[in-house]
Amino acid sequence: MQADAAARILVVDDDPGIREVLCDYLSQHGYEARGCASAAEMDHALAARSADLIVLDLMMPGEDGLSVCRRLAGKGGPPIVMLSAMGEDMDRIIGLELGADDYLPKPCNPRELLARVRAVLRRPREDAGDGPALSFAGWRLDLMRRELTRPDGQPVLMSAGEFALLRAFAERPGRVLSRDQLLERARGADADVFDRAMDVQISRLRKKLDDGSGLEMIQTLRGEGYMFDMRVERLNGAGR
Repeated sequence: MQADAAARILVVDDDPGIREVLCDYLSQHGYEARGCASAAEMDHALAARSADLIVLDLMMPGEDGLSVCRRLAGKGGPPIVMLSAMGEDMDRIIGLELGADDYLPKPCNPRELLARVRAVLRRPREDAGDGPALSFAGWRLDLMRRELTRPDGQPVLMSAGEFALLRAFAERPGRVLSRDQLLERARGADADVFDRAMDVQISRLRKKLDDGSGLEMIQTLRGEGYMFDMRVERLNGAGR
């Protein structure tokens, strides 16, 4: 796919063997992949040129992956696929909670990583052309710029996964969406079903949608899924 071929990926891992294998494999499939041995090296690379996606190791000397993930997500940085040799459910949950867009245990199969990378990179292209903006209860979700603005005009920083999840809700107000439907829409069809991780994503999104008004925008329907209980208006122009 031509759009994928232009994507620039940073593989951040202190293991030179893993960096080389993953960079070579991604490069063979049309990506511009570069390895970074540390968070500091990653920062230097990002300062020189932006990246479309970061493959990030959890356990690194110096600043670890969780700290990097939190920092990049807080600045609205590129999507992150996190890798962890620990492979525990709790590590996955923490990574997703801090803003990672997907997660793979190490050692990972390069083919599986490629599938996850494609799924994450696919979302911005799909999101970019379907309409200018959605509005609900004074909030504004800009589908072109991928931005969320509070009723008071303040921007809300969101990870790519959070944006995709909110869009899935806002484009289907009043409809019950199962975890499977949300995972496929917000995390890509190649992601496996992971109910607890989705609960974490929903919790993060609820916190970001809390403006003190007491509105419970995302309703939980036990045994069925979730529903965006708001009236949503599609805005035709770029103005607010």
